[in-house]
Amino acid sequence: MLKGIPVSDGIGIGHVRIIKNKDVKFEDKAIPENEIDNELERFHDAVKVFCDRTDKMAKEMEKSVNPKEAEIIKGHIQMISDPFMISQIDDQIKTGVCAEKAAATTLDQFIEMFSSVDDELTQQRATDVSDIKKRLLRILLGIEEIDLGTLPPDTVIVTKELTPSMTTEIKKENIAGIITEKGGITSHSAILSRALEIPAVLSVPEITKILRDGDMVIIDGREGDVLPDPSDNDIRNYEKSKADFIKEKEYLDTFIGKDTVTADGYRKEVFCNIGNPKDGVTAVKKDGEGIGLFRTEFLFMDKDSAPSEEDQFNAYKKVAETLGGRTVIIRTLDVGGDKDIPYLDLKKEDNPFLGYRAVRYCLGHKDLYKVQLRAILKASAYGKIWIMIPMVTNVYEIRQVRGMVERIKTKFDAEGIPYDKDIKIGAMIETPAASLIADILAKECDFFSIGTNDLIQYTMAADRGNADVAYLYKPYFPAVLRSIKNIIECGKKEGLVVGMCGEGARDPMLIPLLIAFGLDEFSVSPTSVLAARSCISRWSMNEAREVADKALSLPTYIEVEEYLKSIVRK
Repeated sequence: MLKGIPVSDGIGIGHVRIIKNKDVKFEDKAIPENEIDNELERFHDAVKVFCDRTDKMAKEMEKSVNPKEAEIIKGHIQMISDPFMISQIDDQIKTGVCAEKAAATTLDQFIEMFSSVDDELTQQRATDVSDIKKRLLRILLGIEEIDLGTLPPDTVIVTKELTPSMTTEIKKENIAGIITEKGGITSHSAILSRALEIPAVLSVPEITKILRDGDMVIIDGREGDVLPDPSDNDIRNYEKSKADFIKEKEYLDTFIGKDTVTADGYRKEVFCNIGNPKDGVTAVKKDGEGIGLFRTEFLFMDKDSAPSEEDQFNAYKKVAETLGGRTVIIRTLDVGGDKDIPYLDLKKEDNPFLGYRAVRYCLGHKDLYKVQLRAILKASAYGKIWIMIPMVTNVYEIRQVRGMVERIKTKFDAEGIPYDKDIKIGAMIETPAASLIADILAKECDFFSIGTNDLIQYTMAADRGNADVAYLYKPYFPAVLRSIKNIIECGKKEGLVVGMCGEGARDPMLIPLLIAFGLDEFSVSPTSVLAARSCISRWSMNEAREVADKALSLPTYIEVEEYLKSIVRK
């Protein structure tokens, strides 16, 4: 049995087809001065062909999947057409560099920039640019694209990384499953697999070397299991599991349009995490009850200057209007030395995750921060927007931000600019410091949102990207559970709404504990809304408290994890 990251539910049983995305090689030749104009024209012709083909792919995807997922591939057109990116490639060609080399060098810089960010959604941009690079180079070199439309029924695709362009010609009825060596829960591979409703397990080490074309394999997209060369008995058991999964999926559909309540009637809410205005549309379609985390970093990435107040205002306003009066929690800029955004003057640090980042950086660059706060405040006139401050460690940070917001309000009043005068300001609780003084912070905030991803990392002193300490990056450690409990209880004591926007909010093993602790709002990926709502509905408060009391009494994460697994199985 091999293990990976489960990203798209379901059981897949079929035969392996290994897809190798080989690097495109080209001759790095100098271009004579009298041929530079022709080389520029060749490059721009290739970009046009790329855009035309990609637009065609997107239209096919709109028919076979849905318009939302087609936006992923449409985004490639926007990226390659970006004037800043094009000008950088043009400038290199003008110095005598061939189009292939100029494009590869520039796109590699963007890949490195996005890959260096400790945020899976941002890292996914690196995959996008890598896909763009390979496809553009193939066009320049006259190499045919990979065609997955001819794969036979019951095929399990095995590849290093599933790129958006690879999925556009997939006939989903022929694909039993997808296994990759790279990718996580929020990667495009995961998003597209879920959209196609194909079981998928990602990040299985060396899987393209372990399996061979034609091998029989079973994948479990719920548990992250990959079973090569299964026995007849294995196949029978998994066929039964597959039938059970289909019934469960039909059951989840019954929660569409329903309120989120526990078995004994306690009201909760399931919100969505998003990264751009288009994701807001998906959140509504997937029946999210609000936005628990709107990451704003994407507005600042892939640009040669900071987004204007108007650009930011339009983005925030669009999400507010899309949600139609439901809560939209906007996290202010969360950047640091791990991100390569030249115009922000972010200094490289030995340990950027403990450095000059998030609210620390913003308070040190108040002119930049003021633009964002003004844009958010303006947009609050069009919906129910709340402001969330990331990486809080002390009360002074909250007071500083509140002071800035109050000064902006005074100016808006004088200028007659409308805004929500009662806009809520809260903290993202993701550091041990914030957890330890949650009782003090609760008196200064209007709401809390627990960021479990960083809270686990900082509490356990374990880099979530380091495989050697991955065993420590789990929410079931007593230190993490006690921290979460304390945060929620301190917030509730002061009458605050307390939410969670990390991966913990969608974990069926944690949900009964979160109910028992008093969590109000569970913010998950749009595709997890119904599963979270269903899970919450199965627990009464008394049952959840019994589970929480038992879990908190156990001394090791292994005992906690095994206990919670046994409860979920029941």
